[in-house]
Amino acid sequence: MSRSDRSTRAMHQALPPALREAVDDFAEHLSRVRNRSTHTVRAYVTDLVSLFDHAVRMGCVDLAELDLSVLRSWLARQRTTGAARTSLARRAASARAFCAWAHRAGLLSADVGAALASPRAHRELPSVLRADQAAALVDGPTRRVTPTDNPPAADLPNTHGAPTNPARTGRAAGATSGEAAVPLRDRVLLELLYATGVRVSEACGLDVGDVDHGRRVIRVLGKGGRERSVPYGAPAQRALNDWLRRGRPAMVGTHSGDALLLGARGGRLNPTTARQIVGAYAEAAGLPRTSPHGLRHSAATHLLEGGADLRAVQELLGHSSLASTQIYTHVSVERLRAAYRQAHPRA
Repeated sequence: MSRSDRSTRAMHQALPPALREAVDDFAEHLSRVRNRSTHTVRAYVTDLVSLFDHAVRMGCVDLAELDLSVLRSWLARQRTTGAARTSLARRAASARAFCAWAHRAGLLSADVGAALASPRAHRELPSVLRADQAAALVDGPTRRVTPTDNPPAADLPNTHGAPTNPARTGRAAGATSGEAAVPLRDRVLLELLYATGVRVSEACGLDVGDVDHGRRVIRVLGKGGRERSVPYGAPAQRALNDWLRRGRPAMVGTHSGDALLLGARGGRLNPTTARQIVGAYAEAAGLPRTSPHGLRHSAATHLLEGGADLRAVQELLGHSSLASTQIYTHVSVERLRAAYRQAHPRA
Protein backbone atom coordinates (compact mmCIF):
# COMPACT_ATOMS: atom_id res chain seq x y z
CA MET A 1 0.00 0.00 0.00
CA SER A 2 1.38 3.41 -0.98
CA ARG A 3 1.83 6.30 1.42
CA SER A 4 -1.07 8.21 -0.16
CA ASP A 5 -3.34 5.16 0.21
CA ARG A 6 -2.41 4.84 3.88
CA SER A 7 -3.10 8.54 4.39
CA THR A 8 -6.51 8.26 2.70
CA ARG A 9 -7.42 5.23 4.81
CA ALA A 10 -6.43 7.04 8.01
CA MET A 11 -8.53 10.10 7.10
CA HIS A 12 -11.43 7.83 6.13
CA GLN A 13 -11.36 6.13 9.51
CA ALA A 14 -11.26 9.51 11.28
CA LEU A 15 -14.45 10.77 9.58
CA PRO A 16 -17.76 10.91 11.45
CA PRO A 17 -19.74 7.66 10.95
CA ALA A 18 -22.38 9.26 8.71
CA LEU A 19 -19.80 10.71 6.32
CA ARG A 20 -17.76 7.51 6.31
CA GLU A 21 -20.87 5.49 5.48
CA ALA A 22 -21.76 7.88 2.64
CA VAL A 23 -18.31 7.40 1.09
CA ASP A 24 -18.60 3.61 1.33
CA ASP A 25 -22.12 3.56 -0.14
CA PHE A 26 -21.04 5.77 -3.06
CA ALA A 27 -18.02 3.55 -3.71
CA GLU A 28 -20.29 0.50 -3.81
CA HIS A 29 -22.63 2.32 -6.22
CA LEU A 30 -19.72 3.12 -8.54
CA SER A 31 -18.43 -0.44 -8.44
CA ARG A 32 -21.66 -2.46 -8.68
CA VAL A 33 -24.10 -0.17 -10.48
CA ARG A 34 -21.84 1.98 -12.63
CA ASN A 35 -19.33 -0.85 -13.15
CA ARG A 36 -16.36 1.46 -12.66
CA SER A 37 -12.86 0.02 -12.44
CA THR A 38 -11.03 -0.40 -9.15
CA HIS A 39 -8.68 2.46 -10.04
CA THR A 40 -11.59 4.80 -10.81
CA VAL A 41 -13.38 3.95 -7.57
CA ARG A 42 -10.15 4.52 -5.62
CA ALA A 43 -9.74 7.97 -7.21
CA TYR A 44 -13.32 8.98 -6.32
CA VAL A 45 -12.91 7.75 -2.75
CA THR A 46 -9.64 9.63 -2.35
CA ASP A 47 -11.27 12.87 -3.53
CA LEU A 48 -14.32 12.44 -1.30
CA VAL A 49 -12.29 11.63 1.80
CA SER A 50 -10.27 14.78 1.17
CA LEU A 51 -13.49 16.80 0.73
CA PHE A 52 -15.08 15.48 3.93
CA ASP A 53 -11.87 15.92 5.91
CA HIS A 54 -11.96 19.59 4.85
CA ALA A 55 -15.68 19.84 5.64
CA VAL A 56 -15.15 18.49 9.15
CA ARG A 57 -12.41 21.07 9.72
CA MET A 58 -14.97 23.72 8.74
CA GLY A 59 -17.43 22.35 11.31
CA CYS A 60 -19.56 20.35 8.87
CA VAL A 61 -20.02 17.00 10.63
CA ASP A 62 -23.28 15.95 8.98
CA LEU A 63 -23.90 15.32 5.29
CA ALA A 64 -26.97 17.56 5.32
CA GLU A 65 -24.69 20.51 6.16
CA LEU A 66 -22.69 20.09 2.96
CA ASP A 67 -23.28 23.09 0.68
CA LEU A 68 -21.71 24.93 -2.24
CA SER A 69 -19.55 27.13 -0.02
CA VAL A 70 -17.86 24.06 1.48
CA LEU A 71 -17.19 22.63 -1.98
CA ARG A 72 -15.72 25.90 -3.22
CA SER A 73 -13.60 26.29 -0.10
CA TRP A 74 -12.24 22.78 -0.57
CA LEU A 75 -11.24 23.45 -4.20
CA ALA A 76 -9.69 26.81 -3.24
CA ARG A 77 -7.58 25.09 -0.60
CA GLN A 78 -6.50 22.51 -3.17
CA ARG A 79 -5.39 25.25 -5.51
CA THR A 80 -3.41 27.11 -2.84
CA THR A 81 -1.54 23.90 -2.03
CA GLY A 82 -0.40 23.61 -5.65
CA ALA A 83 -2.88 21.20 -7.23
CA ALA A 84 -2.72 21.20 -11.03
CA ARG A 85 -5.65 22.33 -13.16
CA THR A 86 -6.25 18.74 -14.26
CA SER A 87 -6.38 17.59 -10.63
CA LEU A 88 -8.78 20.39 -9.69
CA ALA A 89 -11.04 19.53 -12.61
CA ARG A 90 -11.09 15.84 -11.63
CA ARG A 91 -11.81 16.61 -7.96
CA ALA A 92 -14.63 18.96 -8.90
CA ALA A 93 -16.08 16.24 -11.11
CA SER A 94 -15.87 13.80 -8.19
CA ALA A 95 -17.73 16.23 -5.93
CA ARG A 96 -20.44 16.84 -8.54
CA ALA A 97 -20.91 13.11 -9.15
CA PHE A 98 -21.21 12.41 -5.43
CA CYS A 99 -23.67 15.26 -4.80
CA ALA A 100 -25.87 14.15 -7.71
CA TRP A 101 -25.92 10.60 -6.37
CA ALA A 102 -26.55 11.72 -2.77
CA HIS A 103 -29.49 13.88 -3.92
CA ARG A 104 -31.03 10.97 -5.84
CA ALA A 105 -30.51 8.72 -2.81
CA GLY A 106 -32.26 11.22 -0.53
CA LEU A 107 -29.11 12.02 1.46
CA LEU A 108 -29.07 15.65 0.29
CA SER A 109 -32.13 17.85 -0.06
CA ALA A 110 -30.64 19.50 -3.14
CA ASP A 111 -27.90 18.77 -5.65
CA VAL A 112 -25.46 21.30 -4.19
CA GLY A 113 -22.67 20.29 -6.57
CA ALA A 114 -24.56 21.16 -9.75
CA ALA A 115 -23.41 24.79 -9.59
CA LEU A 116 -19.79 23.92 -8.77
CA ALA A 117 -17.52 25.28 -11.47
CA SER A 118 -14.04 23.96 -12.12
CA PRO A 119 -11.11 25.16 -14.21
CA ARG A 120 -10.97 23.73 -17.69
CA ALA A 121 -8.31 21.06 -17.65
CA HIS A 122 -5.37 21.89 -19.89
CA ARG A 123 -4.96 19.00 -22.30
CA GLU A 124 -1.50 18.70 -23.75
CA LEU A 125 -1.31 17.30 -27.23
CA PRO A 126 -0.14 13.69 -27.05
CA SER A 127 3.26 12.96 -28.51
CA VAL A 128 3.03 10.58 -31.45
CA LEU A 129 5.51 8.69 -33.57
CA ARG A 130 5.81 9.15 -37.29
CA ALA A 131 4.65 6.22 -39.38
CA ASP A 132 8.23 5.18 -40.13
CA GLN A 133 9.14 5.41 -36.43
CA ALA A 134 6.16 3.28 -35.45
CA ALA A 135 7.16 0.72 -38.08
CA ALA A 136 10.72 0.62 -36.74
CA LEU A 137 9.41 0.04 -33.22
CA VAL A 138 6.98 -2.69 -34.18
CA ASP A 139 9.60 -4.45 -36.34
CA GLY A 140 12.14 -4.46 -33.50
CA PRO A 141 11.45 -8.02 -32.28
CA THR A 142 11.73 -9.47 -35.81
CA ARG A 143 15.49 -8.96 -35.62
CA ARG A 144 15.47 -11.56 -32.82
CA VAL A 145 13.10 -13.98 -34.55
CA THR A 146 14.20 -16.69 -36.99
CA PRO A 147 12.07 -16.30 -40.13
CA THR A 148 9.64 -19.16 -40.66
CA ASP A 149 6.83 -19.97 -43.00
CA ASN A 150 3.68 -18.62 -41.38
CA PRO A 151 0.74 -21.02 -41.64
CA PRO A 152 -2.50 -19.60 -42.99
CA ALA A 153 -5.10 -18.51 -40.45
CA ALA A 154 -7.34 -21.39 -41.50
CA ASP A 155 -4.73 -23.85 -40.18
CA LEU A 156 -4.94 -22.40 -36.67
CA PRO A 157 -7.21 -24.00 -34.07
CA ASN A 158 -10.76 -22.72 -33.85
CA THR A 159 -10.31 -20.17 -31.07
CA HIS A 160 -14.01 -19.49 -30.72
CA GLY A 161 -14.31 -22.78 -28.87
CA ALA A 162 -12.35 -23.99 -25.87
CA PRO A 163 -8.66 -23.85 -26.84
CA THR A 164 -6.46 -26.86 -26.32
CA ASN A 165 -4.09 -26.42 -23.37
CA PRO A 166 -0.56 -27.38 -24.53
CA ALA A 167 0.43 -27.85 -20.87
CA ARG A 168 -1.71 -31.01 -20.89
CA THR A 169 -1.01 -32.24 -24.40
CA GLY A 170 2.73 -31.58 -24.48
CA ARG A 171 4.68 -29.07 -26.52
CA ALA A 172 3.18 -28.49 -29.92
CA ALA A 173 5.09 -29.49 -33.02
CA GLY A 174 7.39 -26.69 -34.12
CA ALA A 175 7.31 -25.00 -30.71
CA THR A 176 10.49 -23.18 -29.80
CA SER A 177 12.28 -22.74 -26.49
CA GLY A 178 10.94 -20.39 -23.81
CA GLU A 179 13.78 -17.91 -24.32
CA ALA A 180 13.32 -17.85 -28.08
CA ALA A 181 9.55 -17.41 -27.60
CA VAL A 182 9.97 -14.05 -25.87
CA PRO A 183 10.59 -12.02 -29.06
CA LEU A 184 7.58 -13.73 -30.64
CA ARG A 185 5.50 -12.54 -27.68
CA ASP A 186 6.99 -9.05 -27.88
CA ARG A 187 6.33 -8.89 -31.59
CA VAL A 188 2.64 -9.77 -31.28
CA LEU A 189 2.24 -7.33 -28.38
CA LEU A 190 3.69 -4.43 -30.38
CA GLU A 191 1.78 -5.38 -33.52
CA LEU A 192 -1.55 -5.50 -31.67
CA LEU A 193 -0.97 -2.26 -29.76
CA TYR A 194 -0.21 -0.30 -32.93
CA ALA A 195 -2.56 -2.14 -35.30
CA THR A 196 -5.61 -1.81 -33.07
CA GLY A 197 -4.88 1.15 -30.77
CA VAL A 198 -6.15 -0.81 -27.76
CA ARG A 199 -5.16 0.15 -24.23
CA VAL A 200 -2.35 -1.87 -22.68
CA SER A 201 -4.74 -3.29 -20.07
CA GLU A 202 -7.08 -4.39 -22.87
CA ALA A 203 -4.25 -6.09 -24.76
CA CYS A 204 -3.05 -7.93 -21.65
CA GLY A 205 -6.64 -8.94 -20.88
CA LEU A 206 -7.13 -10.72 -24.20
CA ASP A 207 -7.81 -14.45 -24.21
CA VAL A 208 -6.98 -16.82 -27.05
CA GLY A 209 -10.68 -17.09 -27.83
CA ASP A 210 -10.97 -13.32 -28.27
CA VAL A 211 -9.11 -13.54 -31.59
CA ASP A 212 -11.22 -14.14 -34.70
CA HIS A 213 -8.62 -15.17 -37.28
CA GLY A 214 -11.12 -15.48 -40.10
CA ARG A 215 -12.39 -11.90 -39.85
CA ARG A 216 -9.14 -10.49 -38.40
CA VAL A 217 -10.78 -8.86 -35.39
CA ILE A 218 -10.23 -9.08 -31.66
CA ARG A 219 -12.94 -8.88 -29.05
CA VAL A 220 -11.95 -6.28 -26.45
CA LEU A 221 -13.45 -5.65 -23.02
CA GLY A 222 -12.90 -1.95 -22.38
CA LYS A 223 -13.68 0.59 -19.69
CA GLY A 224 -17.00 0.16 -17.93
CA GLY A 225 -17.24 -3.41 -19.17
CA ARG A 226 -18.06 -2.22 -22.69
CA GLU A 227 -17.23 -4.80 -25.36
CA ARG A 228 -16.13 -3.90 -28.86
CA SER A 229 -14.61 -5.60 -31.89
CA VAL A 230 -11.43 -4.10 -33.34
CA PRO A 231 -9.89 -5.13 -36.69
CA TYR A 232 -6.20 -5.75 -37.28
CA GLY A 233 -4.09 -6.20 -40.40
CA ALA A 234 -1.98 -8.87 -42.10
CA PRO A 235 1.28 -8.11 -40.21
CA ALA A 236 -0.49 -8.61 -36.87
CA GLN A 237 -2.03 -11.82 -38.21
CA ARG A 238 1.40 -13.17 -39.12
CA ALA A 239 2.68 -12.28 -35.66
CA LEU A 240 -0.32 -14.00 -34.07
CA ASN A 241 0.22 -17.12 -36.19
CA ASP A 242 3.85 -17.38 -35.12
CA TRP A 243 3.07 -16.72 -31.46
CA LEU A 244 0.22 -19.23 -31.21
CA ARG A 245 2.04 -21.95 -33.13
CA ARG A 246 5.61 -21.60 -31.86
CA GLY A 247 5.76 -19.09 -29.01
CA ARG A 248 2.85 -19.55 -26.64
CA PRO A 249 3.21 -23.37 -26.39
CA ALA A 250 6.79 -22.84 -25.18
CA MET A 251 5.78 -20.37 -22.44
CA VAL A 252 2.46 -21.84 -21.34
CA GLY A 253 2.21 -23.10 -17.76
CA THR A 254 -0.25 -24.23 -15.14
CA HIS A 255 -1.36 -20.64 -14.45
CA SER A 256 -1.74 -19.56 -18.09
CA GLY A 257 -5.41 -20.32 -18.47
CA ASP A 258 -6.74 -18.90 -21.73
CA ALA A 259 -4.55 -15.76 -21.64
CA LEU A 260 -3.28 -14.78 -25.09
CA LEU A 261 -0.12 -12.99 -23.94
CA LEU A 262 2.04 -14.65 -21.31
CA GLY A 263 4.73 -13.48 -18.96
CA ALA A 264 8.04 -15.18 -18.19
CA ARG A 265 6.47 -17.42 -15.52
CA GLY A 266 3.60 -18.52 -17.71
CA GLY A 267 0.91 -16.29 -16.20
CA ARG A 268 -1.00 -13.54 -17.98
CA LEU A 269 1.28 -10.72 -19.14
CA ASN A 270 1.22 -7.81 -16.69
CA PRO A 271 0.56 -4.28 -18.09
CA THR A 272 3.61 -2.99 -16.20
CA THR A 273 5.80 -5.54 -17.97
CA ALA A 274 4.17 -4.64 -21.28
CA ARG A 275 5.10 -0.98 -20.73
CA GLN A 276 8.68 -1.99 -20.04
CA ILE A 277 8.76 -4.04 -23.24
CA VAL A 278 7.55 -1.12 -25.36
CA GLY A 279 10.00 1.28 -23.73
CA ALA A 280 12.94 -1.09 -24.19
CA TYR A 281 12.29 -1.61 -27.90
CA ALA A 282 11.79 2.13 -28.44
CA GLU A 283 15.13 2.83 -26.77
CA ALA A 284 16.85 0.10 -28.80
CA ALA A 285 15.48 1.64 -32.01
CA GLY A 286 16.74 5.09 -31.03
CA LEU A 287 13.21 6.49 -30.81
CA PRO A 288 11.79 9.04 -28.37
CA ARG A 289 10.56 7.64 -25.08
CA THR A 290 7.44 5.67 -25.98
CA SER A 291 4.74 3.87 -24.01
CA PRO A 292 1.82 1.65 -25.04
CA HIS A 293 -0.41 4.71 -24.75
CA GLY A 294 1.96 6.49 -27.13
CA LEU A 295 1.36 3.72 -29.65
CA ARG A 296 -2.38 4.19 -29.09
CA HIS A 297 -1.99 7.91 -29.80
CA SER A 298 0.07 7.15 -32.89
CA ALA A 299 -2.45 4.64 -34.23
CA ALA A 300 -5.33 7.10 -33.85
CA THR A 301 -3.40 9.95 -35.45
CA HIS A 302 -2.26 7.85 -38.41
CA LEU A 303 -5.81 6.62 -38.97
CA LEU A 304 -7.14 10.17 -39.13
CA GLU A 305 -4.28 11.32 -41.33
CA GLY A 306 -5.07 8.43 -43.64
CA GLY A 307 -8.66 9.61 -44.03
CA ALA A 308 -10.49 7.57 -41.39
CA ASP A 309 -13.79 8.95 -40.11
CA LEU A 310 -13.68 10.44 -36.61
CA ARG A 311 -16.66 8.36 -35.47
CA ALA A 312 -14.96 5.19 -36.70
CA VAL A 313 -11.80 6.05 -34.76
CA GLN A 314 -13.95 6.73 -31.67
CA GLU A 315 -15.44 3.26 -31.97
CA LEU A 316 -12.05 1.62 -32.52
CA LEU A 317 -10.53 3.32 -29.47
CA GLY A 318 -13.55 2.65 -27.27
CA HIS A 319 -14.09 6.30 -26.34
CA SER A 320 -17.47 6.95 -24.73
CA SER A 321 -17.36 10.59 -25.85
CA LEU A 322 -16.36 12.00 -29.22
CA ALA A 323 -14.60 14.84 -27.37
CA SER A 324 -11.93 12.37 -26.26
CA THR A 325 -11.26 11.41 -29.88
CA GLN A 326 -11.21 14.96 -31.23
CA ILE A 327 -7.85 15.69 -29.62
CA TYR A 328 -6.25 13.63 -32.38
CA THR A 329 -7.56 16.04 -35.00
CA HIS A 330 -5.55 18.75 -33.23
CA VAL A 331 -2.43 16.60 -33.49
CA SER A 332 -2.97 16.25 -37.23
CA VAL A 333 -3.52 20.01 -37.59
CA GLU A 334 -0.31 20.72 -35.67
CA ARG A 335 1.61 18.45 -38.03
CA LEU A 336 0.05 20.24 -40.99
CA ARG A 337 1.07 23.60 -39.56
CA ALA A 338 4.62 22.37 -38.98
CA ALA A 339 4.86 21.15 -42.56
CA TYR A 340 3.44 24.44 -43.82
CA ARG A 341 5.92 26.52 -41.83
CA GLN A 342 8.77 24.40 -43.10
CA ALA A 343 7.77 24.24 -46.76
CA HIS A 344 5.80 27.34 -47.73
CA PRO A 345 7.93 30.33 -48.84
CA ARG A 346 5.57 32.82 -47.19
CA ALA A 347 4.95 30.90 -44.00
